[in-house]
Amino acid sequence: MVTGPVQQPSLVARPRAAHPVDPHPVGLPGEPRPAGLAGDVHAFGRAVAVVTTEPRWREEILLRLRPVRQGFAEHVRVTEGPAGLYRELLTQSPRLEHGVRLLTREHAAIVAALLAVQRIAEQTEVHPDELRHRAGHLLRKLARHRRRGSDLLWEAYQTDLGGET
Repeated sequence: MVTGPVQQPSLVARPRAAHPVDPHPVGLPGEPRPAGLAGDVHAFGRAVAVVTTEPRWREEILLRLRPVRQGFAEHVRVTEGPAGLYRELLTQSPRLEHGVRLLTREHAAIVAALLAVQRIAEQTEVHPDELRHRAGHLLRKLARHRRRGSDLLWEAYQTDLGGET
């Protein structure tokens, strides 16, 4: 049970090891970078932004997409599971039911967008602009979902409804 504000660390120090395909690693050696799913999404976004003339661009997209898919699947498990965050939120604050329902529906849409980007990246005949467009759509969905989730947590644990002394 969460009894206070929930804070997810957005930055942790990770040892810097450049990916062999990544000519532009994120940050400088020893510099903190986003951890977990946020870091994976950031790395995926950087891969999408690389000029399409890079020789292994599609492979890099697929390589960076895999941990995003895995991290998002874990996010869904942690939030929607039987002992998940959403169940706890609804137990503590039933008024948040609409927000929880919205986030749950977004999970399905994001999983579909992840699969669509993977399918398009695997098809070499698809124009790079189409892949970039779909990947950008996915990145916007992920950012919006993260923002809505943060807003919901803020509302659950920071809103003063009065009556307490």
